[in-house]
Amino acid sequence: STSGPGATNLVTGIANAYMDSIPMVAITGNVSLPLIGRDSFQEIDICSVTQAVTKHNFFVQDITRIADIVKEAFVIANSGRPGPVLVDIPKDVTAASCEYVPAGKFVPRVTDSPQPSRVKQAADMIAKSQRPLLYCGGGVVLAGASHALQALCEKGNIPIAASLMGLTALPRKHSLMLGMIGMHGTPTSNFAAEQCDLLICVGSRFSDRVAGDRKRFAPNARFIHIDIDPSEFDKNVVCDLHVCGDANTVLEQLIHLIPQERATHWLDEINHFKAKHPMPEEMDCHKTNPRSIIRMIHELAGDDAIIVTDVGQHQMWTAQYYPFSRPRSFVTSGGLGAMGFGLGAAVGAKSADPARPVVLVTGDGSFHMNLAELSTAISSKLPVIVIVMNNGVLGMVRQWQSIFYESRYALTTTNRQTDFAKVSEAFGGLGFQARTMDEARSALTEALQSNRTCVIDCVIDPDEKVFPMIPPGKSGQEILYSEER
Repeated sequence: STSGPGATNLVTGIANAYMDSIPMVAITGNVSLPLIGRDSFQEIDICSVTQAVTKHNFFVQDITRIADIVKEAFVIANSGRPGPVLVDIPKDVTAASCEYVPAGKFVPRVTDSPQPSRVKQAADMIAKSQRPLLYCGGGVVLAGASHALQALCEKGNIPIAASLMGLTALPRKHSLMLGMIGMHGTPTSNFAAEQCDLLICVGSRFSDRVAGDRKRFAPNARFIHIDIDPSEFDKNVVCDLHVCGDANTVLEQLIHLIPQERATHWLDEINHFKAKHPMPEEMDCHKTNPRSIIRMIHELAGDDAIIVTDVGQHQMWTAQYYPFSRPRSFVTSGGLGAMGFGLGAAVGAKSADPARPVVLVTGDGSFHMNLAELSTAISSKLPVIVIVMNNGVLGMVRQWQSIFYESRYALTTTNRQTDFAKVSEAFGGLGFQARTMDEARSALTEALQSNRTCVIDCVIDPDEKVFPMIPPGKSGQEILYSEER
Protein backbone atom coordinates (compact mmCIF):
# COMPACT_ATOMS: atom_id res chain seq x y z
CA SER A 1 0.00 0.00 0.00
CA THR A 2 0.92 3.66 -0.10
CA SER A 3 1.84 5.60 3.01
CA GLY A 4 -0.66 7.30 5.33
CA PRO A 5 -4.28 6.30 4.62
CA GLY A 6 -3.19 3.47 2.34
CA ALA A 7 -1.25 1.94 5.23
CA THR A 8 -3.97 2.52 7.83
CA ASN A 9 -6.53 0.93 5.51
CA LEU A 10 -4.58 -2.31 5.88
CA VAL A 11 -4.85 -2.37 9.67
CA THR A 12 -8.19 -4.20 9.91
CA GLY A 13 -7.02 -6.86 7.45
CA ILE A 14 -3.74 -7.26 9.34
CA ALA A 15 -5.62 -7.58 12.63
CA ASN A 16 -7.89 -10.21 11.09
CA ALA A 17 -4.86 -12.21 9.93
CA TYR A 18 -3.28 -11.90 13.37
CA MET A 19 -6.33 -13.19 15.25
CA ASP A 20 -6.94 -16.07 12.83
CA SER A 21 -3.24 -17.01 12.49
CA ILE A 22 -3.05 -16.31 8.75
CA PRO A 23 0.44 -15.91 7.24
CA MET A 24 0.63 -12.55 5.45
CA VAL A 25 3.29 -10.03 4.47
CA ALA A 26 2.14 -6.41 4.22
CA ILE A 27 4.46 -3.96 2.45
CA THR A 28 3.76 -0.27 3.02
CA GLY A 29 5.34 2.83 1.61
CA ASN A 30 6.24 5.81 3.78
CA VAL A 31 7.56 9.33 3.36
CA SER A 32 11.26 9.87 2.69
CA LEU A 33 13.68 9.40 5.57
CA PRO A 34 14.39 13.16 6.06
CA LEU A 35 10.63 13.72 6.52
CA ILE A 36 10.10 10.97 9.11
CA GLY A 37 8.94 12.34 12.48
CA ARG A 38 7.92 15.75 11.12
CA ASP A 39 4.16 15.11 10.69
CA SER A 40 4.75 15.21 6.96
CA PHE A 41 1.95 14.84 4.40
CA GLN A 42 0.62 11.27 4.62
CA GLU A 43 3.21 10.28 7.21
CA ILE A 44 2.09 7.56 9.62
CA ASP A 45 4.24 5.52 12.00
CA ILE A 46 2.58 2.36 10.75
CA CYS A 47 5.02 0.11 12.62
CA SER A 48 3.76 1.53 15.92
CA VAL A 49 0.14 1.44 14.76
CA THR A 50 0.32 -2.28 13.90
CA GLN A 51 2.70 -3.42 16.64
CA ALA A 52 -0.05 -5.16 18.63
CA VAL A 53 -1.42 -7.08 15.62
CA THR A 54 1.71 -8.33 13.85
CA LYS A 55 4.28 -10.99 14.61
CA HIS A 56 7.04 -8.58 13.62
CA ASN A 57 7.56 -5.20 11.91
CA PHE A 58 10.46 -3.99 9.79
CA PHE A 59 11.32 -0.34 9.02
CA VAL A 60 13.77 -0.39 6.11
CA GLN A 61 16.35 2.40 6.07
CA ASP A 62 18.95 0.87 3.75
CA ILE A 63 18.33 -0.26 0.17
CA THR A 64 20.89 -3.06 0.56
CA ARG A 65 18.73 -4.63 3.29
CA ILE A 66 15.46 -4.89 1.36
CA ALA A 67 16.01 -8.33 -0.15
CA ASP A 68 17.06 -9.94 3.13
CA ILE A 69 14.29 -8.23 5.11
CA VAL A 70 11.54 -9.28 2.70
CA LYS A 71 12.82 -12.84 2.77
CA GLU A 72 12.94 -12.77 6.58
CA ALA A 73 9.39 -11.42 6.64
CA PHE A 74 8.13 -14.48 4.78
CA VAL A 75 10.10 -16.79 7.07
CA ILE A 76 8.54 -15.22 10.18
CA ALA A 77 5.02 -15.15 8.73
CA ASN A 78 5.14 -18.88 7.91
CA SER A 79 7.11 -20.19 10.91
CA GLY A 80 5.56 -21.58 14.08
CA ARG A 81 2.11 -20.11 14.57
CA PRO A 82 1.50 -18.25 11.29
CA GLY A 83 0.65 -14.57 11.26
CA PRO A 84 1.17 -11.19 9.60
CA VAL A 85 4.45 -9.32 9.22
CA LEU A 86 4.74 -5.69 8.08
CA VAL A 87 7.59 -4.18 6.06
CA ASP A 88 7.57 -0.36 5.92
CA ILE A 89 9.80 1.21 3.24
CA PRO A 90 10.37 5.00 2.94
CA LYS A 91 10.02 6.54 -0.51
CA ASP A 92 13.69 7.45 -0.95
CA VAL A 93 14.73 3.90 -0.05
CA THR A 94 12.44 2.48 -2.74
CA ALA A 95 13.93 4.93 -5.25
CA ALA A 96 17.55 4.01 -4.42
CA SER A 97 19.48 1.28 -6.22
CA CYS A 98 22.07 -1.32 -5.35
CA GLU A 99 23.44 -4.59 -6.63
CA TYR A 100 21.08 -7.51 -5.94
CA VAL A 101 22.71 -10.72 -4.83
CA PRO A 102 20.32 -13.69 -5.35
CA ALA A 103 19.91 -16.05 -2.42
CA GLY A 104 17.99 -19.23 -1.74
CA LYS A 105 14.24 -19.35 -1.31
CA PHE A 106 12.81 -18.72 2.12
CA VAL A 107 12.32 -21.80 4.28
CA PRO A 108 10.04 -21.70 7.37
CA ARG A 109 11.86 -22.36 10.60
CA VAL A 110 11.44 -25.89 11.89
CA THR A 111 9.23 -26.14 14.96
CA ASP A 112 10.74 -27.90 17.95
CA SER A 113 9.54 -31.48 18.40
CA PRO A 114 7.05 -32.07 21.22
CA GLN A 115 8.48 -33.54 24.40
CA PRO A 116 8.00 -37.35 24.21
CA SER A 117 7.17 -37.54 27.92
CA ARG A 118 4.28 -35.12 27.50
CA VAL A 119 2.92 -36.95 24.46
CA LYS A 120 3.11 -40.22 26.43
CA GLN A 121 1.32 -38.58 29.36
CA ALA A 122 -1.42 -37.37 27.01
CA ALA A 123 -1.83 -40.88 25.62
CA ASP A 124 -2.11 -42.30 29.14
CA MET A 125 -4.80 -39.76 30.03
CA ILE A 126 -6.74 -40.68 26.88
CA ALA A 127 -6.42 -44.40 27.66
CA LYS A 128 -7.82 -43.91 31.17
CA SER A 129 -10.67 -41.68 30.03
CA GLN A 130 -14.19 -43.08 29.69
CA ARG A 131 -15.78 -40.01 28.09
CA PRO A 132 -13.16 -38.14 26.03
CA LEU A 133 -13.94 -35.23 23.72
CA LEU A 134 -11.55 -33.66 21.21
CA TYR A 135 -12.07 -29.94 20.61
CA CYS A 136 -10.26 -28.84 17.44
CA GLY A 137 -9.55 -25.34 16.18
CA GLY A 138 -8.10 -23.62 13.16
CA GLY A 139 -4.63 -24.79 14.12
CA VAL A 140 -5.54 -28.30 12.97
CA VAL A 141 -6.43 -26.98 9.51
CA LEU A 142 -3.34 -24.75 9.31
CA ALA A 143 -1.10 -27.68 10.26
CA GLY A 144 -2.59 -29.94 7.60
CA ALA A 145 -3.48 -32.33 10.41
CA SER A 146 -6.92 -33.47 9.24
CA HIS A 147 -5.86 -37.01 8.33
CA ALA A 148 -4.05 -37.46 11.64
CA LEU A 149 -7.06 -36.07 13.52
CA GLN A 150 -9.41 -38.50 11.80
CA ALA A 151 -7.10 -41.46 12.34
CA LEU A 152 -6.66 -40.69 16.03
CA CYS A 153 -10.35 -40.27 16.71
CA GLU A 154 -11.36 -43.34 14.71
CA LYS A 155 -8.82 -45.48 16.53
CA GLY A 156 -9.95 -44.26 19.94
CA ASN A 157 -13.67 -43.73 19.17
CA ILE A 158 -13.28 -40.11 20.30
CA PRO A 159 -16.00 -37.63 19.27
CA ILE A 160 -14.95 -34.25 17.90
CA ALA A 161 -16.33 -30.76 18.41
CA ALA A 162 -14.94 -27.85 16.39
CA SER A 163 -14.49 -24.14 16.82
CA LEU A 164 -15.66 -21.89 13.98
CA MET A 165 -12.16 -21.96 12.46
CA GLY A 166 -11.84 -25.72 12.90
CA LEU A 167 -15.05 -26.71 11.13
CA THR A 168 -13.36 -28.11 8.01
CA ALA A 169 -10.86 -30.25 9.93
CA LEU A 170 -13.14 -33.29 9.59
CA PRO A 171 -16.02 -33.89 7.15
CA ARG A 172 -19.26 -32.71 8.72
CA LYS A 173 -20.98 -35.99 7.87
CA HIS A 174 -18.37 -38.11 9.69
CA SER A 175 -20.02 -40.09 12.47
CA LEU A 176 -17.62 -38.70 15.10
CA MET A 177 -18.05 -35.04 14.08
CA LEU A 178 -20.49 -33.32 16.43
CA GLY A 179 -20.33 -29.89 14.77
CA MET A 180 -19.49 -26.48 16.13
CA ILE A 181 -19.08 -25.96 19.86
CA GLY A 182 -19.86 -22.86 21.89
CA MET A 183 -22.28 -19.94 21.75
CA HIS A 184 -24.06 -21.02 18.54
CA GLY A 185 -22.76 -24.55 18.48
CA THR A 186 -24.83 -27.69 18.15
CA PRO A 187 -26.66 -28.94 21.24
CA THR A 188 -24.72 -32.20 20.88
CA SER A 189 -21.29 -30.56 20.98
CA ASN A 190 -22.16 -28.54 24.04
CA PHE A 191 -23.73 -31.57 25.74
CA ALA A 192 -20.54 -33.54 25.11
CA ALA A 193 -18.47 -30.75 26.66
CA GLU A 194 -20.72 -30.73 29.71
CA GLN A 195 -20.46 -34.50 30.20
CA CYS A 196 -16.92 -35.41 29.11
CA ASP A 197 -14.27 -36.47 31.62
CA LEU A 198 -11.34 -35.47 29.37
CA LEU A 199 -11.24 -32.56 26.92
CA ILE A 200 -8.39 -32.56 24.39
CA CYS A 201 -7.97 -29.12 22.85
CA VAL A 202 -5.92 -29.07 19.63
CA GLY A 203 -5.00 -25.82 17.89
CA SER A 204 -7.57 -23.63 19.58
CA ARG A 205 -7.60 -21.05 22.35
CA PHE A 206 -10.76 -21.54 24.47
CA SER A 207 -12.17 -18.23 23.24
CA ASP A 208 -15.13 -16.59 24.94
CA ARG A 209 -17.36 -17.77 22.08
CA VAL A 210 -16.51 -21.36 23.04
CA ALA A 211 -16.07 -21.15 26.80
CA GLY A 212 -18.43 -18.38 27.89
CA ASP A 213 -18.20 -19.18 31.59
CA ARG A 214 -14.67 -20.54 31.76
CA LYS A 215 -15.05 -21.71 35.34
CA ARG A 216 -17.97 -23.94 34.36
CA PHE A 217 -16.77 -25.02 30.92
CA ALA A 218 -16.47 -28.83 30.74
CA PRO A 219 -16.98 -28.99 34.53
CA ASN A 220 -16.28 -32.73 34.85
CA ALA A 221 -13.19 -32.83 32.67
CA ARG A 222 -9.46 -32.81 32.89
CA PHE A 223 -7.82 -30.78 30.12
CA ILE A 224 -5.05 -31.47 27.61
CA HIS A 225 -3.98 -28.48 25.49
CA ILE A 226 -1.99 -29.15 22.31
CA ASP A 227 -0.75 -26.02 20.54
CA ILE A 228 2.25 -24.71 18.63
CA ASP A 229 2.11 -21.41 20.56
CA PRO A 230 3.01 -21.80 24.26
CA SER A 231 1.62 -18.33 25.03
CA GLU A 232 -1.88 -19.81 24.66
CA PHE A 233 -1.37 -22.25 27.55
CA ASP A 234 -3.44 -21.35 30.62
CA LYS A 235 -4.38 -17.99 29.05
CA ASN A 236 -8.11 -18.68 29.13
CA VAL A 237 -8.55 -22.10 30.73
CA VAL A 238 -6.02 -23.67 33.11
CA CYS A 239 -5.18 -27.14 31.79
CA ASP A 240 -3.80 -30.29 33.40
CA LEU A 241 -1.30 -31.00 30.60
CA HIS A 242 0.32 -28.86 27.90
CA VAL A 243 1.90 -30.33 24.78
CA CYS A 244 3.75 -27.73 22.72
CA GLY A 245 4.28 -28.67 19.09
CA ASP A 246 2.94 -28.87 15.58
CA ALA A 247 -0.57 -30.34 15.69
CA ASN A 248 0.08 -32.87 12.93
CA THR A 249 3.25 -34.13 14.61
CA VAL A 250 1.62 -34.50 18.03
CA LEU A 251 -1.49 -36.24 16.70
CA GLU A 252 0.55 -38.69 14.60
CA GLN A 253 2.59 -39.61 17.66
CA LEU A 254 -0.55 -40.08 19.74
CA ILE A 255 -2.06 -42.44 17.16
CA HIS A 256 0.60 -45.04 17.93
CA LEU A 257 0.26 -44.69 21.70
CA ILE A 258 -3.48 -44.80 22.42
CA PRO A 259 -5.39 -48.11 22.69
CA GLN A 260 -7.53 -49.43 19.84
CA GLU A 261 -11.17 -48.34 20.27
CA ARG A 262 -13.04 -48.08 23.54
CA ALA A 263 -16.51 -49.04 24.67
CA THR A 264 -19.22 -47.27 22.70
CA HIS A 265 -21.49 -46.34 25.64
CA TRP A 266 -20.21 -42.74 25.49
CA LEU A 267 -21.04 -42.45 21.79
CA ASP A 268 -24.40 -44.12 22.38
CA GLU A 269 -25.20 -41.50 25.01
CA ILE A 270 -24.18 -38.69 22.65
CA ASN A 271 -26.24 -40.10 19.77
CA HIS A 272 -29.27 -40.49 22.04
CA PHE A 273 -28.98 -36.82 23.03
CA LYS A 274 -28.52 -35.79 19.37
CA ALA A 275 -31.74 -37.55 18.38
CA LYS A 276 -33.60 -35.85 21.23
CA HIS A 277 -32.19 -32.35 20.54
CA PRO A 278 -31.75 -31.88 16.76
CA MET A 279 -30.85 -28.58 15.16
CA PRO A 280 -33.83 -26.32 14.28
CA GLU A 281 -35.47 -26.98 10.92
CA GLU A 282 -37.57 -24.77 8.64
CA MET A 283 -41.33 -25.14 8.77
CA ASP A 284 -42.06 -23.14 5.58
CA CYS A 285 -39.74 -24.17 2.77
CA HIS A 286 -41.50 -22.01 0.14
CA LYS A 287 -40.20 -18.58 1.17
CA THR A 288 -36.49 -17.88 1.15
CA ASN A 289 -35.11 -18.80 4.57
CA PRO A 290 -31.53 -19.08 5.78
CA ARG A 291 -31.31 -22.80 6.52
CA SER A 292 -32.85 -23.83 3.20
CA ILE A 293 -30.56 -21.39 1.35
CA ILE A 294 -27.47 -22.93 2.96
CA ARG A 295 -28.56 -26.45 2.03
CA MET A 296 -29.39 -25.31 -1.51
CA ILE A 297 -25.90 -23.86 -1.97
CA HIS A 298 -24.34 -27.19 -1.06
CA GLU A 299 -26.74 -29.12 -3.27
CA LEU A 300 -26.00 -26.98 -6.36
CA ALA A 301 -22.37 -25.91 -5.80
CA GLY A 302 -21.20 -29.30 -4.50
CA ASP A 303 -18.49 -30.47 -2.13
CA ASP A 304 -15.78 -28.74 -4.17
CA ALA A 305 -17.06 -25.22 -3.48
CA ILE A 306 -15.21 -22.69 -1.34
CA ILE A 307 -17.67 -20.98 0.97
CA VAL A 308 -16.86 -17.49 2.22
CA THR A 309 -18.88 -15.46 4.72
CA ASP A 310 -19.03 -12.03 6.19
CA VAL A 311 -19.94 -11.69 9.88
CA GLY A 312 -23.32 -11.97 11.55
CA GLN A 313 -26.29 -14.30 11.54
CA HIS A 314 -25.56 -15.59 8.04
CA GLN A 315 -22.07 -16.59 9.22
CA MET A 316 -23.49 -18.67 12.07
CA TRP A 317 -26.19 -20.29 9.88
CA THR A 318 -23.45 -21.28 7.44
CA ALA A 319 -21.31 -22.71 10.25
CA GLN A 320 -24.28 -24.62 11.64
CA TYR A 321 -25.77 -26.08 8.46
CA TYR A 322 -23.20 -26.23 5.65
CA PRO A 323 -21.79 -29.81 5.43
CA PHE A 324 -18.13 -29.01 4.80
CA SER A 325 -16.22 -32.01 3.54
CA ARG A 326 -12.75 -30.64 2.71
CA PRO A 327 -10.17 -28.68 4.71
CA ARG A 328 -9.73 -25.03 3.73
CA SER A 329 -13.16 -24.84 2.08
CA PHE A 330 -14.50 -22.25 4.55
CA VAL A 331 -13.13 -18.70 4.70
CA THR A 332 -14.46 -16.41 7.41
CA SER A 333 -13.41 -13.73 9.89
CA GLY A 334 -13.35 -15.65 13.17
CA GLY A 335 -11.39 -13.86 15.87
CA LEU A 336 -11.90 -10.27 14.72
CA GLY A 337 -15.43 -10.68 13.34
CA ALA A 338 -14.99 -8.00 10.67
CA MET A 339 -18.09 -7.09 8.68
CA GLY A 340 -17.10 -6.33 5.08
CA PHE A 341 -14.48 -9.08 5.11
CA GLY A 342 -16.30 -11.43 2.75
CA LEU A 343 -16.14 -9.97 -0.76
CA GLY A 344 -12.40 -9.28 -0.70
CA ALA A 345 -11.81 -12.73 0.76
CA ALA A 346 -13.97 -14.32 -1.96
CA VAL A 347 -11.97 -12.50 -4.65
CA GLY A 348 -8.78 -13.79 -3.04
CA ALA A 349 -10.10 -17.36 -2.84
CA LYS A 350 -11.14 -17.34 -6.49
CA SER A 351 -7.78 -15.89 -7.53
CA ALA A 352 -5.97 -18.65 -5.66
CA ASP A 353 -8.13 -21.52 -6.95
CA PRO A 354 -9.95 -20.51 -10.17
CA ALA A 355 -11.25 -24.02 -10.89
CA ARG A 356 -13.43 -24.24 -7.78
CA PRO A 357 -16.75 -22.40 -7.41
CA VAL A 358 -16.57 -19.62 -4.80
CA VAL A 359 -19.78 -18.58 -3.06
CA LEU A 360 -19.95 -15.65 -0.65
CA VAL A 361 -22.78 -15.82 1.88
CA THR A 362 -23.33 -12.36 3.29
CA GLY A 363 -25.93 -10.10 4.89
CA ASP A 364 -27.17 -6.79 3.58
CA GLY A 365 -25.35 -4.98 6.42
CA SER A 366 -21.99 -6.62 5.77
CA PHE A 367 -22.28 -6.44 1.98
CA HIS A 368 -22.96 -2.71 2.08
CA MET A 369 -19.60 -2.14 3.77
CA ASN A 370 -17.43 -3.33 0.88
CA LEU A 371 -19.58 -3.90 -2.19
CA ALA A 372 -17.32 -1.65 -4.28
CA GLU A 373 -15.03 -4.67 -4.55
CA LEU A 374 -17.51 -6.03 -7.10
CA SER A 375 -15.53 -3.88 -9.53
CA THR A 376 -12.36 -5.81 -8.62
CA ALA A 377 -14.02 -9.18 -9.19
CA ILE A 378 -15.64 -8.12 -12.47
CA SER A 379 -12.67 -6.25 -13.97
CA SER A 380 -10.41 -9.18 -13.01
CA LYS A 381 -12.86 -11.65 -14.60
CA LEU A 382 -13.28 -13.59 -11.35
CA PRO A 383 -16.73 -15.25 -11.32
CA VAL A 384 -17.62 -14.94 -7.65
CA ILE A 385 -21.22 -15.67 -6.61
CA VAL A 386 -22.62 -13.44 -3.86
CA ILE A 387 -25.73 -14.55 -1.96
CA VAL A 388 -27.14 -11.73 0.16
CA MET A 389 -29.39 -12.78 3.04
CA ASN A 390 -31.30 -9.53 3.00
CA ASN A 391 -33.44 -8.96 6.10
CA GLY A 392 -33.19 -5.16 6.12
CA VAL A 393 -31.63 -5.15 9.59
CA LEU A 394 -28.33 -5.74 11.34
CA GLY A 395 -29.57 -9.17 12.29
CA MET A 396 -27.19 -10.38 14.98
CA VAL A 397 -27.25 -7.15 16.96
CA ARG A 398 -31.03 -7.01 16.58
CA GLN A 399 -31.23 -10.60 17.89
CA TRP A 400 -29.31 -9.58 21.01
CA GLN A 401 -31.56 -6.55 21.44
CA SER A 402 -34.59 -8.83 21.18
CA ILE A 403 -33.35 -11.51 23.62
CA PHE A 404 -31.35 -9.50 26.17
CA TYR A 405 -32.77 -5.96 25.91
CA GLU A 406 -36.52 -6.64 25.82
CA SER A 407 -36.82 -5.81 22.10
CA ARG A 408 -35.62 -2.24 22.56
CA TYR A 409 -34.32 -1.85 19.03
CA ALA A 410 -31.87 0.92 18.28
CA LEU A 411 -29.90 1.58 15.09
CA THR A 412 -30.37 -1.95 13.73
CA THR A 413 -33.13 -1.28 11.18
CA THR A 414 -31.27 0.24 8.24
CA ASN A 415 -34.18 1.51 6.09
CA ARG A 416 -31.98 1.31 3.01
CA GLN A 417 -33.45 1.22 -0.48
CA THR A 418 -30.49 -0.48 -2.17
CA ASP A 419 -31.32 -2.80 -5.05
CA PHE A 420 -28.40 -5.22 -4.90
CA ALA A 421 -29.26 -6.87 -8.21
CA LYS A 422 -29.11 -3.52 -10.02
CA VAL A 423 -25.89 -2.61 -8.20
CA SER A 424 -24.27 -5.77 -9.58
CA GLU A 425 -25.52 -4.98 -13.07
CA ALA A 426 -24.19 -1.43 -12.78
CA PHE A 427 -20.72 -2.82 -12.07
CA GLY A 428 -21.02 -5.17 -15.06
CA GLY A 429 -22.12 -8.37 -13.31
CA LEU A 430 -25.37 -10.30 -13.18
CA GLY A 431 -28.05 -9.55 -10.62
CA PHE A 432 -31.01 -11.60 -9.35
CA GLN A 433 -33.74 -11.11 -6.77
CA ALA A 434 -35.32 -14.05 -4.94
CA ARG A 435 -38.31 -14.08 -2.61
CA THR A 436 -39.04 -17.80 -2.90
CA MET A 437 -36.80 -20.84 -2.75
CA ASP A 438 -37.72 -21.68 -6.35
CA GLU A 439 -36.48 -18.26 -7.45
CA ALA A 440 -33.30 -18.67 -5.39
CA ARG A 441 -32.65 -22.09 -6.88
CA SER A 442 -33.18 -20.84 -10.42
CA ALA A 443 -30.88 -17.86 -9.82
CA LEU A 444 -28.06 -19.91 -8.31
CA THR A 445 -28.29 -22.48 -11.11
CA GLU A 446 -27.94 -19.72 -13.71
CA ALA A 447 -25.16 -18.03 -11.74
CA LEU A 448 -23.10 -21.22 -11.55
CA GLN A 449 -23.42 -21.72 -15.30
CA SER A 450 -22.73 -18.10 -16.25
CA ASN A 451 -19.02 -17.90 -15.40
CA ARG A 452 -19.61 -14.29 -14.34
CA THR A 453 -19.70 -12.37 -11.09
CA CYS A 454 -23.26 -12.59 -9.80
CA VAL A 455 -25.28 -11.18 -6.90
CA ILE A 456 -28.41 -12.97 -5.69
CA ASP A 457 -30.54 -10.85 -3.35
CA CYS A 458 -32.52 -13.25 -1.13
CA VAL A 459 -35.16 -11.55 1.01
CA ILE A 460 -35.52 -13.20 4.42
CA ASP A 461 -37.59 -12.44 7.52
CA PRO A 462 -35.96 -9.88 9.87
CA ASP A 463 -37.16 -11.93 12.85
CA GLU A 464 -35.18 -15.03 11.84
CA LYS A 465 -32.81 -15.86 14.68
CA VAL A 466 -29.78 -18.07 15.23
CA PHE A 467 -30.50 -20.86 17.69
CA PRO A 468 -29.37 -22.64 19.76
CA MET A 469 -27.56 -19.95 21.71
CA ILE A 470 -25.60 -19.89 24.94
CA PRO A 471 -25.93 -16.38 26.42
CA PRO A 472 -22.61 -14.52 26.76
CA GLY A 473 -20.74 -15.41 29.92
CA LYS A 474 -22.94 -18.47 30.55
CA SER A 475 -22.31 -22.20 30.38
CA GLY A 476 -23.81 -24.98 28.28
CA GLN A 477 -26.27 -25.65 31.08
CA GLU A 478 -28.05 -22.40 30.15
CA ILE A 479 -28.44 -22.99 26.42
CA LEU A 480 -31.42 -21.36 24.70
CA TYR A 481 -33.28 -23.31 22.03
CA SER A 482 -35.69 -20.48 21.24
CA GLU A 483 -36.53 -16.98 22.38
CA GLU A 484 -38.78 -18.42 25.07
CA ARG A 485 -36.60 -19.01 28.14
